[in-house]
Formats: sequence, C-alpha cells, structure tokens
Amino acid sequence: MSIYEQVLTFIHRPEPESFQRLALDVFRYQFEAVGAYRRYCRQRGVDPGAVRTVDDIPAVSNVAFKYAELAIDGAARSAQAAIFLTSGTTQGRERRGRHIVAQPEIYRASAIAHLRTMLFPDARRVAILAMHPTADVMPESSLAAMISWCIEEFGTRTHLAAASRDRIDIKAATGFLADAQARREPVCILGTTAAFAALFSELRSGGVKLRLAPGSRMMDTGGAKGQAVPMQAAEVIAQAGELLAIAPAMVVNEYGMTELCSQLYDATPFNCPGLSNTQEHRADRFKIPPPWMRVTARDPVTLRPMPDGETGLLTFFDLANVGSVSAVMTEDLGSVERGRVRVLGRATGREARGCALAIGQFSAAEAARMTPATPERVEAPR
Repeated sequence: MSIYEQVLTFIHRPEPESFQRLALDVFRYQFEAVGAYRRYCRQRGVDPGAVRTVDDIPAVSNVAFKYAELAIDGAARSAQAAIFLTSGTTQGRERRGRHIVAQPEIYRASAIAHLRTMLFPDARRVAILAMHPTADVMPESSLAAMISWCIEEFGTRTHLAAASRDRIDIKAATGFLADAQARREPVCILGTTAAFAALFSELRSGGVKLRLAPGSRMMDTGGAKGQAVPMQAAEVIAQAGELLAIAPAMVVNEYGMTELCSQLYDATPFNCPGLSNTQEHRADRFKIPPPWMRVTARDPVTLRPMPDGETGLLTFFDLANVGSVSAVMTEDLGSVERGRVRVLGRATGREARGCALAIGQFSAAEAARMTPATPERVEAPR
C-alpha cells in the first residue's frame, strides 16, 4: 500500500500499537517529498534514519505555513489538491498561511470519523443549522469544507447554511430553529463563538426562549472575531441551555486549525460514557484527539516534551497531514494527561520563546536555500 493508503486504513481501523511505526514512515516520506521541510530538518541537523520515536520528529511552527509551501513538491499544481487559507486576522490578510492538502479525501475521512465519535455518538441523523459558510461559498476555508461534509454525512434533508462571506442571517437562523421546535425535531447547530453570540443576542433582544427537542446539540468551533468582549466556552454552554434548552453535555467545543487535518473535541458524558457529570459545566474541559493524532506539551524554551499533566506549548503529530507536514507546534499553552488535552490559552512573551526559535530556524533554512552558494553562480536577470 502507498503511504496514503496506509494512513487512510489507520483512520478507518485504528491500531494504536501501529501508530509509532506509521508516524515514523510518514515522517521519512515527508522528509523526502516536502522540500521546505527537508531543508528545515537539515538545518537542525536531523538525520531521518536516526529518529526513533514520534516525539523526536522535528515540528514546524504553524506560523511557518505563512512563509513556505509545506506540502509534497508539486501538490499545489495538482487538480485534486485543496488549498486552505488561514483567516489572516493576526498579521493581516496579505500574509495568510496556506495548507495544501494533496489528497482531500484523507482530510474528509479524518473529520468525519472523529465527528462520528465526538458529536454523533448516538448515530442519528438530525436537522443541521450551519452558522458559517459552506464549501461552495468559501472553498478556501478548511472549516467550511468540514461543515459541508458534516451536513452530507449526518444531516437530514432539513438543513440550512445561514451565512455568507460577509454576514450571518440571524433571522433565518432563528426561524429555522423555531420551525424545528414546532416539529419537535432535534437540531445540530454548527458555528463559531461569534456566530453563537449573535444568535443569543437576537434571542435575548426579542425575549425569545426556544426549547429544542432532546438530542439537539451544538458544535462551537471557537473564533471570537467581531466580539468586543469574547464569549467564553462556559458562557456558550450556559446560554445554549437557557435560550435553546440544549443540555450542557450536548454543547461540544472543537479545537482545530487550518494547518491540521484532524480536530479535538470536548469530552462530555454524551460522547464519553462514564465521565463525571461535573465535567459538563467546567470552563476547562479536556479535549480528545483522534487515535491518528498524538499531542504533546513542550517546554516553551527547550521544546522538550513535558511530563504528563504539566503545561507547555501544544504540539501535534497528525497522520492525516500525510501530504504536508504532520509535526506542527502551536503558540497555544496546554497540558496532556493520559492522551487527554486541556487548552489553556495563547503563549505570550517569554513563554513563546521556543515557538519563536522554531520559526527562526525555519526562516534560516529558507534563507539559506535562496542564497547562492558562490557569487559566480548568480545569473543576470533577463
């Protein structure tokens, strides 16, 4: 089997004891096939044959996707590849990260499989309200792709995408929910935190409280763009209960990013039977990665893995990223305990030093590539 077929097989039938072997095979494939990553590894003096564990695989900062084509050589020119862009809200849209996904069917398989575990463990189809654009409206958005796949896989014929690139149609969204209430039909609502804040504000201003049917659920993807005071995850849980009658265990926060093809979701009594009910209202719920992703917390200065339960920079190895770079370090602080992840917030100042170092090493590798070895080899421009 090709390396892509091996990853796809693992996603469909995970074998935890095979993860490390496959991760090392994916790393060696990426070293050979992704030019920018190979230069980065060589800049760090890494010999792929000497790497023995997944924790020793060099991770690139997620910011590096703004500076280089971190995908198998030639993928961007392939008709089957998908190119997803980051929002660009931090440093401006002129420098947006690009994740070139060589084989989008692997991203789809990853997204659907973990959604089935964490948001649809009851294996039922429900009406779906999307408060974010779908892929036909925003093809450069990885979240839009995931929402479209979710509707296809888990939705009934009753669904609505109540968002364009520029606005959310709150009146259409509330009308859809009111109709679902009248039919006593469960609904899954997908959207960003900012979209939910707008929905809750509309309901409050109209003095409306809906009672959606049991089995209704929400996926909060984060994202507070447009909010003067960002709504916290615990507030989303509380207001979903008060204004929509959605049980706390059915409000699931997602952690994902453009640079990764796999996502993490809140653990609740709904998707993790036997979990204590005290977890339902916690502001710092732990999140569950899929079996094809390994998460570590790294020392912010040395980048070494931290012991279980200790805080560090969250770093991911995502097998579903097989066509780009699987080892990705973020600027988010968190802890990992028995494979469960708590996300604590963005690193700042000295805490981000390790991430800045990794970006610097990556930039140095790319600068070395662009610098001619000797002056004699420089040709005059045509």
